[in-house]
Amino acid sequence: MSAPAQQRPLGRRPRDADAILAPVARDLGRAAAAALYDELALSPKPGLVTLISNGSHDDMDARTFFRSIAALRGYFVRIARLGMAGADFEALERAGIEAEARMLAATGGINTHRGAIFLLGLLCASAGALIAAGRPLTPAALQAMLDERWGAALHRRAQRPSMLPGGMAARRHGLRSASEEAALGFPAVFDVGVPAMRSARTRGLSHERAQLDTFFHLMAALDDSNLAHRGGLEGLRFAQQTARGFLADGGAAHPFATARAEALGQEFEVRRLSPGGSADMLAAVCWMVRIGAVDAVDAVDGR
Repeated sequence: MSAPAQQRPLGRRPRDADAILAPVARDLGRAAAAALYDELALSPKPGLVTLISNGSHDDMDARTFFRSIAALRGYFVRIARLGMAGADFEALERAGIEAEARMLAATGGINTHRGAIFLLGLLCASAGALIAAGRPLTPAALQAMLDERWGAALHRRAQRPSMLPGGMAARRHGLRSASEEAALGFPAVFDVGVPAMRSARTRGLSHERAQLDTFFHLMAALDDSNLAHRGGLEGLRFAQQTARGFLADGGAAHPFATARAEALGQEFEVRRLSPGGSADMLAAVCWMVRIGAVDAVDAVDGR
């Protein structure tokens, strides 16, 4: 995978668009898989699996995530192509269900990336639709396209009761579910994660420190149903308050940010807390960095 300095923005659709749509879909999909690696490689990351820690998990490690990412590479390319072709939500959902089956087959039934399949898949489809329409890739344009093409279907989906652990925890505690977050256009990603990443980069934080700062901003703001499932409402509020304290004390710009995050990780592991929803959203922001969207002018269209 190429380093961030070697990444190139994906631009407007040229005249010979039909000849280049397939390679662009490949680039979007590869960036999504690379963003999942970015999220995995970030360390320390309290409660979550990294290259050197299993976090709060006994059933998965970095090798599990590598197998999962490898199984999902083709999916992200495929769903970007579906977005380019103007596919309806049912086609996107079928692709996601098939990708989840491949993930579970690769991991022996362990859920490593179910949330990322949903979130990053929709974003790849939205990017594909923008490229096909000749519109620039910016965060605002991605969010607007998501609502324009699939917003009504996402609102209908949000009315369906989820039988997944995170969905049931959200319903039990009166939290916003992942489906509801999607129906609203992923505000945690676009209103919290992207501004946090932009701010960190503007302040000159290193690539890793910018990711760490973004992660803590997401954890501070998001009603992460993974945390609610594992630790109840008390566990969720503990994680949010911990993240806010980390940020109030300088965040990732603090000279001892790494040591502080490692210490927090030990507390998370004692409580068996794992902010998986925040990790998925961090991956989404990393994907936008890789395709050049975070640094793009934030306009809804290019007119």
